[in-house]
Amino acid sequence: MRIVCIGGGPAGLYFGLLMKKLHPAHAVTVVERNRPYDTFGWGVVFSDATMQGMTLWDAETAAAIERSFNHWDDIEVRIKGRRMRTTGHGFVGIGRKTLLNILQRRCEDLGVELLFEREVESDLEFPDADLIVACDGVNSRIRNRYTDVFRPDMVVRPNRYVWLGTGKRFDAFTFDFRRTGHGWFQAHIYKFDDRTSTFIVETTEETFRAHGLDTADQAASIAFCEDIFAETLEGAPLLSNARHARGSSWLNFNRLVCGAWSHFNGNSHVVLMGDAAHTAHFAIGSGTKLAVDDAIELARQFETLGHDADRIPAVLAAYEDVRRVDVARIQNAARNAMEWFEVAGSRYADRLEPEQFMYSMLTRSQRISHENLRLRDKAWLEGYERWFAGRAVSDGAGTNGAGTEERAPPPMLTPLRLRGVTLPNRVVVSPMAMYSAEEGVPGDFHLVHLGSRALGGAGLVFGEMTCVSPDARITPGCAGLWTEAQAAAWARIAAFIHGNSDAKFAIQLGHAGRKGATRRAWEGIDQPLDAAEAWPLISASALRYLPQSALPRAMDRSDMERVIAEFRNAAALAARTGADLLELHCAHGYLLSSFLSPLTNRRTDDFGGPHANRARFPLEVFHAVRAAWPEDRPLSVRLSCHDWTDGGNTPDDAVVFARLFKEAGADLIDCSSGQVMADDAPVYGRMYQTPFSDRIRNEVGIPTVAVGAISEADHVNSIIAAGRADLCAIARPHLADPAWTLHEAARIGVTDLPWPKQYRSGKTQFETNLARAAVTTAGGRSS
Repeated sequence: MRIVCIGGGPAGLYFGLLMKKLHPAHAVTVVERNRPYDTFGWGVVFSDATMQGMTLWDAETAAAIERSFNHWDDIEVRIKGRRMRTTGHGFVGIGRKTLLNILQRRCEDLGVELLFEREVESDLEFPDADLIVACDGVNSRIRNRYTDVFRPDMVVRPNRYVWLGTGKRFDAFTFDFRRTGHGWFQAHIYKFDDRTSTFIVETTEETFRAHGLDTADQAASIAFCEDIFAETLEGAPLLSNARHARGSSWLNFNRLVCGAWSHFNGNSHVVLMGDAAHTAHFAIGSGTKLAVDDAIELARQFETLGHDADRIPAVLAAYEDVRRVDVARIQNAARNAMEWFEVAGSRYADRLEPEQFMYSMLTRSQRISHENLRLRDKAWLEGYERWFAGRAVSDGAGTNGAGTEERAPPPMLTPLRLRGVTLPNRVVVSPMAMYSAEEGVPGDFHLVHLGSRALGGAGLVFGEMTCVSPDARITPGCAGLWTEAQAAAWARIAAFIHGNSDAKFAIQLGHAGRKGATRRAWEGIDQPLDAAEAWPLISASALRYLPQSALPRAMDRSDMERVIAEFRNAAALAARTGADLLELHCAHGYLLSSFLSPLTNRRTDDFGGPHANRARFPLEVFHAVRAAWPEDRPLSVRLSCHDWTDGGNTPDDAVVFARLFKEAGADLIDCSSGQVMADDAPVYGRMYQTPFSDRIRNEVGIPTVAVGAISEADHVNSIIAAGRADLCAIARPHLADPAWTLHEAARIGVTDLPWPKQYRSGKTQFETNLARAAVTTAGGRSS
């Protein structure tokens, strides 16, 4: 084949040398705009996994790279006069120029043709090529010729950064955070050779402009950064090798995703590779890794499917299928890390203590979890757990007996105090509709269902959404709290939980609104009842939930007064049940949520339009509930923090509403999302709703509950320890395992958490089985 790589970065050079090595008959050319053995930029970071792959595919290149590597295990965080360090992280760095020089020499040794100082405007300049690899960077001219095919999605991120170097050598990957009168600056620093370190400075657009850096030239920008980070630099100057840049050398990061990666131009097959196909933010240092992995995978597919030109379409299809998965995973992690740094100053540095700030930074990508940190640096993590547990006790929460002299309790098992109530741990059994009440009265099923979850170790057990009137129900089987009989039934459940466990009990009050009068879930979820069984519906506006749903009536003031009274009455009844916490349901498209979302609130009066108007009626209900609920017991609000539908509420809106409820006296925001519109399109994933909780907790300054795809102790510990939430609500895992908390604690090695005395023999057996399974997994044999 005739192969032309347009762009002489790591992707093009490495793919070129691999293909020439694997099949010397190929004619391979790499075309580069710069001079021979010249490059811009400073150091790049590799992973151990990438190096293993490079060793497998070309040991000679890998050996040359490894001889030039700088390896370090430590991460150091500097903030507010503190220097904190943790080890076991295993980074390797190399100068970008050194790396490219190694790849260029290897290409020459193998017979790859290198063409320098040539600008390529079009892939059509190489009509004899069978395969053209477009690895000409994020601003790829080749990709931009075929935007209708490649469908690039380019998002310019808000932060500004400048990529510098320094002659001061750092022995750890160092993150330095400095506050100025206009905001925070952060430096990402790592050594990449015996003389030089990369020094990337980042800040927000607002801070960048406030300091006049938008009009500063390179020299002025460097002088400014030297002043900000003078303590860290210790007299060493900052350096720039971006000789091609004019004016300000500060950049915005461009996040790139492409809809397709290959195209046939009539003569040649064109394929994207490296930054031409995708970008990953420098916050996780994976740009070079992705480029090298792209090259390896494309070469692998040729080896598997054949090196003949007629195999190219199959090869490119397989290459894209495989790489899309890994690239998406890395880009998701990079997005998490990028977004963390974009708000690190105002959201975290200003609010979190240095210890928790460091933990939050270490876990910013969600690729590094609590137990992964234990594997990396056990001593550091256990020290952090002791600090975190000490903070819980100093906040007046007391202790739950889950720690020992040798080991503090993990974050999920630390107590939390809200007003006069102390929860024994941070695990919450989510409110989950059971559709099994009779005339709104919870029965034996609810007693066993909720009681077993309390016995299973959760710190807080919620009843399902409890409706404040007969016409507030979702289905005829929904639980209610508008009669004395219902209150007595809830009091029975609360008494069992308090008498047989350390758990606290919560009731969630709600009104179905336009989503009411439907069948039980197993009879047809969201499907309307027959007319003879149904009841009239009310909502913010006269809009159906589904085309076949009943049409609700837009509420007038008399409806509002009636509903406020119903919530007030339910709150007073809830107080008499002995419930420890009350939650107002303002999420998921139910009545109060229908006022908050512009998708369901089309009103033109004082209850529609701006945020304050849309929140007016839910806040009136909240004030009535707060007045009827005991002062020493906490009141929570559940919000849909993202409607996942164009034109709907976003996390920005959720922050506004959370702040309004905090000002009204809320103690806790329960951060859910979706279900406002039937055609919403959530982006699911592990802990996918936790960012909503994180943002509200640390921007609004109110305790939060994280929900959604939280299924392991490791998830809970990571979320709580990082300050992304104060509680974690677990739903489906609790349906599968009532003793989820006890079992997850045992799985992470906590054996001193008390089990109900009636179950203690089961505890011993469970822990023994876990130990045997661990031996088997490690390759041993159990007897």
